[in-house]
Amino acid sequence: MQALWMILSSLSFASMGVCIKFASSHFNGAEILFYRGVLGIFFMAIYARVVGTPLRTAYPAMHAWRSVVGVVSMAAWFYAISNLPLATAMTLNYMSSIWIAAFLVGGALMLGKSGPKGPRQGPLVLAILTSFAGVVLLLRPAVAQNQSFAALIGLLSGFGAAFAYMQVMAMARLGEPEARTVFYFAVGTTVAGGLGMLLVGASSWDWQHALWLLPIGLLASLGQLTLTRAYSSAAHHGGTLMIANLQYSGVVFAALYGVILFGDNIPLSGWAGMILIMCSAIAATVLRSRAAPNAPAEEH
Repeated sequence: MQALWMILSSLSFASMGVCIKFASSHFNGAEILFYRGVLGIFFMAIYARVVGTPLRTAYPAMHAWRSVVGVVSMAAWFYAISNLPLATAMTLNYMSSIWIAAFLVGGALMLGKSGPKGPRQGPLVLAILTSFAGVVLLLRPAVAQNQSFAALIGLLSGFGAAFAYMQVMAMARLGEPEARTVFYFAVGTTVAGGLGMLLVGASSWDWQHALWLLPIGLLASLGQLTLTRAYSSAAHHGGTLMIANLQYSGVVFAALYGVILFGDNIPLSGWAGMILIMCSAIAATVLRSRAAPNAPAEEH
């Protein structure tokens, strides 16, 4: 059952990407962040109450930093979704596992722990290099279509997601419930989106386009909740690693959406790049799990 929860989560996040792509034709990125945050606060407050998780926290500074890096990553991801094929934007954002692996390798080398007594860095380095080879293949069509800036922003979204994920891991080790973490991230998203709207302005209200905002909040909350359920179920059945790898099914859903709904023409090099990135990310997840088998789920 935990596999079905993860597939539903991946489908939810890919579907959210579709809604963002439609909504971005009328609303700017700050507005989408704001409304996604407002709806996230509403749904996560209800969820926290149902599961009996109090929202008061002893770590406000950690939540604030997690919100800062998470909001920057999410804003970059929304921009990439608006300007790149959906599958390309999803794949670049899902490179967070590769960035974390790169951080682990760099940290181990700096601390001199790459010897026999430290973690073996060779396989991780190979996974990282393979992933970046996939990036070159994936982004060749984007660069050819003058989308290089959007591609760079997409890469930064995955980089920022890695920092946010590490902050989530740090809070999880302190015993902070995930429902509370997601709630305060929604608060941070709302604040950042609101400040952005003050700077860049707000679009005229159009119900035809505004209808896309509600499913963005719903699908984001559903994706996070089913992601949580998948990992909590897997923890009791020894399937955490399988669940982590099933998360990359979101790239497949995004590719199908892109081809069917938006007429995205993904060349063979693009497909090959996505496959390389997913395989190397899965390998990096396996290697990381040996050092940190109880790592929590990644968020969107």
